[in-house]
Amino acid sequence: MRATPLLNELAEPSLNRLAGISRVIRVAEGTLLCEEGEPASELFIVLDGQVAVLAQAANGTSAVVEVLDAGATMGLSAVLAGLPLLMTARVVRAARLLSIDGEGLRALTAQEPPLVTVLLRAEAEGFKALVQQVCDLKLRTTAQRLAVYLLSLSPEKSGNTTALRLPFDKRLLAARLGCRQENLSRAFAALRTLGVETHGARVILHDIARLRDYALPDDSMGSKVSV
Repeated sequence: MRATPLLNELAEPSLNRLAGISRVIRVAEGTLLCEEGEPASELFIVLDGQVAVLAQAANGTSAVVEVLDAGATMGLSAVLAGLPLLMTARVVRAARLLSIDGEGLRALTAQEPPLVTVLLRAEAEGFKALVQQVCDLKLRTTAQRLAVYLLSLSPEKSGNTTALRLPFDKRLLAARLGCRQENLSRAFAALRTLGVETHGARVILHDIARLRDYALPDDSMGSKVSV
């Protein structure tokens, strides 16, 4: 738990009390972790692997809201409020998760002010990331959204050129960016003129400065969504 970014600032006594209501679980790829509308009985923190969070319309169609990796939380707002889950979560790459009992967590917040501070910060960061995602959809083209995403994957000190691998397949990437697969292909084609070279899941950014000028990424583009 000490290695988990969300919890690493808590004092040892607080961590020990939290450990008493927590367990580590391993979940296979393809597993439906929880569904929208279910009681929020536990808070999940991703330790490793990937989990796709989806919203579903009344007609049964669904959209990927985010793909969560290490450090992200699932069900935080619903658990704290004692409300049903807002999203469905499916494991897209075998994951190891920290599961914290929801009822026990609510009881613990009444006794541990430092824990409340940590959870409120996580909620604020998650809300900020969701607002950024909405702004991306309204203010940026698909190619710009793709460019922002690729920049978020590049190391901070990579100079003006870097090579990276997409963390999941392009079908899921298209859903994450809010577009169809054919639109994603056109976006990659548009970015070729800006030095973006693709070889399957491997992507080479030949001119990061130019790509950044085109995409105009936010300073907070690396924020995690908390759902």
